[in-house]
Amino acid sequence: MLPLEIFDRGARRLKRNRMLRYGHDDRWIIDRMAHDLLERIDAVRRQFRRALVLGCDFHTIRPVLEGRGISCVLTDTCPEIAATFDGVACDEDRLALANGSFDLVIAIGTLDTVTDLPGAFALIHRVLEDGGLFLGAMMGAGSLPALRSSLQDRHDDHEIVMRFHPQIDVRGAGDLLARAGFQLPVAESETVSVQYRTFRKLIDDLRANGLTNVLSDRRLLTKSKVMEIEGPVLEKFSIITMTGWAHAAR
Repeated sequence: MLPLEIFDRGARRLKRNRMLRYGHDDRWIIDRMAHDLLERIDAVRRQFRRALVLGCDFHTIRPVLEGRGISCVLTDTCPEIAATFDGVACDEDRLALANGSFDLVIAIGTLDTVTDLPGAFALIHRVLEDGGLFLGAMMGAGSLPALRSSLQDRHDDHEIVMRFHPQIDVRGAGDLLARAGFQLPVAESETVSVQYRTFRKLIDDLRANGLTNVLSDRRLLTKSKVMEIEGPVLEKFSIITMTGWAHAAR
């Protein structure tokens, strides 16, 4: 029996493709993740040579890394995005890359919608050379409490479940890194609060950053439903950042 696909792979690709319609300033959440990961790389006393970037960050990470003499391979679940940035189209839990072919793997804003997240971490560990570094950032537990609360006032609990992704917390992220064989696994959480004038603007930000619903069994949030919810609103985003080193023994 095949495992349940929690997330719709086709919907993930369409959601990512829609991000191409938005400008750099609209993708501020993804950009924030990317800059934070770059700062963490700066704090590492090691010269990297070859990096794999999971989830194209558009124009943030690759120019910086290549400016430091680090070659980059970009991947994205969306073929259109991958082609736009001369990358490889693939899902994070279906990486078909050679063992030990990178000394740095960076994942930006996509791992929270991977059906087989333990498998994705295992594959990331596999493509890293001995002593290689993994850095990742994704949305975590505690995100979007205002949106959840507003919809809960209008729907039953079953409807809410089909509108929100299951969310991983810091402890769960650290445990998954350890299970995949990473040394010195660290997971941290940062809460970012944003004041929106309207709920419509919040939804636009979610779309621009690829954060809308891609559950296989989902209920879409229609324009009419958004218009029913009055603003302004203070929303929170919980960003989990992960670090782990590839184990020497394979």
